Amino acid sequence: MATIGLAPKTKPTTPKTGIEAKDRAKIAKALETVLADTYTLLVKTHVYHWNVVGPLFLPLHHLTEEHYKDLFAAADEIAERIRALGKPAPVSFEALLPRASVEEETTNRSAGGMIEQLIEDHENIVTRLREAALSAEEADDLVTTDMLTARMAFHEKAIWMLRATANK
Repeated sequence: MATIGLAPKTKPTTPKTGIEAKDRAKIAKALETVLADTYTLLVKTHVYHWNVVGPLFLPLHHLTEEHYKDLFAAADEIAERIRALGKPAPVSFEALLPRASVEEETTNRSAGGMIEQLIEDHENIVTRLREAALSAEEADDLVTTDMLTARMAFHEKAIWMLRATANK
């Protein structure tokens, strides 16, 4: 009886989509950093959502909920794009964390401190997204370029909303 080829480990594939193998590898590596930043910010944003207190509680509680939901969906889209490029997605948060420019939260911050940290994190991610998008564009990977452009729009809007909330 033949068995379905469900290997226990995800292996790289070689999709024939018009993007050279070396470019797919380079783009996938850049996407791993974007995924690491996205997932780390997702966790941080969710922790802030749980722990915010004070006069900004309600608006920040609602805003962080919107943001962590978006970040969760984005992490899935980014990981799936890595797979579409023929590379395996990272298999653990431990594997992602060293690739992130966003640091895990270790401090119990005030609402204002949370906002300042989130602004800084979103700004860092926009910079890395821009670099990854330009790399994808150079390789004529329009799908990745479009996805990363949309992610930049989300983060730039998040920066604006956080600054407006903090009146900065």
